[in-house]
Amino acid sequence: YMDGHFLNEKGLEDAIFRTVSEVEKVCGFRLRTLYVGVPGEFSKVVPKECNMGFPKKKKISPREVEMLFRSGKEDVPDHRFMRATSMIYVTADNRRVVDPVGLSSSSLSGLLSYFYCSEYFAKTIENILSGMKIEPRFLPAPYAESTYLIPAQKRDEYALFLDTGYSSSTFLVLYGNGVLAQRNCFVGRAQVVARLMEKFSLPYEAAAALVSRANLYTKRDAGTMEFTYGGYSYEIDINEFADTVKDGLDELCESLAGFLEECTGRELDYKPLYVTGEGLAGIRGALEHLSKRLSRVCEQLAPDLPYYNKPEMSSFISLVDLAYDDSRKSGALYKFINAFGG
Repeated sequence: YMDGHFLNEKGLEDAIFRTVSEVEKVCGFRLRTLYVGVPGEFSKVVPKECNMGFPKKKKISPREVEMLFRSGKEDVPDHRFMRATSMIYVTADNRRVVDPVGLSSSSLSGLLSYFYCSEYFAKTIENILSGMKIEPRFLPAPYAESTYLIPAQKRDEYALFLDTGYSSSTFLVLYGNGVLAQRNCFVGRAQVVARLMEKFSLPYEAAAALVSRANLYTKRDAGTMEFTYGGYSYEIDINEFADTVKDGLDELCESLAGFLEECTGRELDYKPLYVTGEGLAGIRGALEHLSKRLSRVCEQLAPDLPYYNKPEMSSFISLVDLAYDDSRKSGALYKFINAFGG
């Protein structure tokens, strides 16, 4: 996709159809509901501070919290509401809490995050799945990744998160259980591949395979290496190879630096940048290059699971986790227990 649109909708439809068919074959039953992760390119986050007063001091219940969320919900042109989360709540006596339920107060304020999916993305997916009689449920992918990979205690006082993809990347400023700001940029691994294609006159497939052999720790005058792909051999200057990869990564650094300048004053100057995704995966020294250019500690994150502990698996695992949590909370037993304060 590019600029908020899929480049090949027919190809997307074929890929989804094949995937669903294989899953149904393995599971042995028809799918009726499908959770769909919405990339940052097709999503929007609207942070909002909401306030609500009560006639007198009262014990706050889930009902009051729900009313607070409803008060800040608004329509966003060309977008569809997905979900809302809280960053922090504040009671009348200035107590800042993650969960206000059970506390007594004469007012309740909240810094809330509202997540929206582009109408184009939603309708495209719905049209594809309607032929299979499957109902989609949309989940914000960058939010799912950040809250799954970064512990809650590290998000209490702001956290910076970067999901580097193949063609685009998403940058988040996290606060509590919500997102304070989101920036999407059309920069990722593909831009590095494109530079290698141009620099060494390589076909796309060869350049894509060459990226994973990059080593940005290369010493000067390292000589050349022979790279073979698809039966063809290429003589690659090692220093030029490393410099070309760095040039591609610098596009990402420039976008991040601009966004960080916009976020100054939010106590972010000394916060580390947590990075995941396939964009930097397999490029030795890429994280260190990012850290040097941004003058900020950068830390790679990946799921803490055997066989899935790779940055490129972060989106998949985090979406499964969020989908499971949503499915559990939509169950009748969960609703019954929580209706009585359980």
